[in-house]
Amino acid sequence: MSDAPLLRHLRGERSESEDTSAPVWFMRQAGRSLPEYREARGTTAMLDACVTPALAAEITVQPVRRHRVDAGIFFSDIVVPARLAGLGVEIRRGVGPVFDHPIRIAADVDALPPLGDDYEAALDPIREAVGLTVAELGTTPLIGFAGAPFTVASYMVEGGPSRDHLRTRALMRSEPETWHRLASWVAELSGRFLRAQVLAGASAVQLFDSWVGALGADLYREAVLPHSAEVLGAVADLPIPRIHFGVGAAHLLRPMHEAGATVVGVDHRMRLDEALEILPEGTPVQGNIDPAVLFTSEEVRFAEARAVLAAGAGASGHVVNLGHGVPPETDPQILTDLVAFLHAQR
Repeated sequence: MSDAPLLRHLRGERSESEDTSAPVWFMRQAGRSLPEYREARGTTAMLDACVTPALAAEITVQPVRRHRVDAGIFFSDIVVPARLAGLGVEIRRGVGPVFDHPIRIAADVDALPPLGDDYEAALDPIREAVGLTVAELGTTPLIGFAGAPFTVASYMVEGGPSRDHLRTRALMRSEPETWHRLASWVAELSGRFLRAQVLAGASAVQLFDSWVGALGADLYREAVLPHSAEVLGAVADLPIPRIHFGVGAAHLLRPMHEAGATVVGVDHRMRLDEALEILPEGTPVQGNIDPAVLFTSEEVRFAEARAVLAAGAGASGHVVNLGHGVPPETDPQILTDLVAFLHAQR
């Protein structure tokens, strides 16, 4: 599997002399956009599906079967590790992850469960699901997945989704010691979650920081970078690419790379060639077709795809993706056709 085109691009081993197609996968490629997902999950709650090995494996493989993408992304959610650690959290329809008891003061951090042998045992369904998935995927790589400390901790502080993350940002500034203890707990949580996936067979990992674009560069370096580095450091001794992706984070590309990423994902707000001018020379990139083009004409979609390929042509490796995730309203056939188009490009 080490010769899979996607893994070679993630390692920065693209050769200009190769006549190969662009490797591609999509964030949120598994899920509500697929009728087979809705059928397989049925009435099973989202977080229950994530920790049911056979079901999680089936959902992970579904978009690979349908779209012929070059990787599976492990079907999970950024709050799954917190649930496995014993926190009360659910995903409410139309809302998102909601925690029973928000973390607001130092005593709340003191009350977080220790991450000992019980947590390690709770990861067994994840290991089983990854093993089943890898066996089904065959020569197609599996990418492991975890939420970054800022985003996960923000959900915990806010209690659920937030537009401005004011409580979180206030905590970071007013009680930095409390924040660092919380972020460190989340970093260990996510780091062990990632490591379990890799040791069970994942060939790469992605650390996903949904809300990090809300921070300035100085606050990111001081309060977030060390904790993201802890997560990526949990798998740094393993021979796998480490992708780091943040939404609205064009101003954070370099420090996010410094956190220990070997590949940087770029959202649709910045051209890849502009990102390459910011990142250290030789950094592979991932991205960044605007998800909005999925709701336009084929002519517009393919033009966007060609532009993204051209912008990423100077990278040592380029894995095509969306600039964020697949919207649930997406017509699956559009994704299938887009993959076929990308695979036809040399």
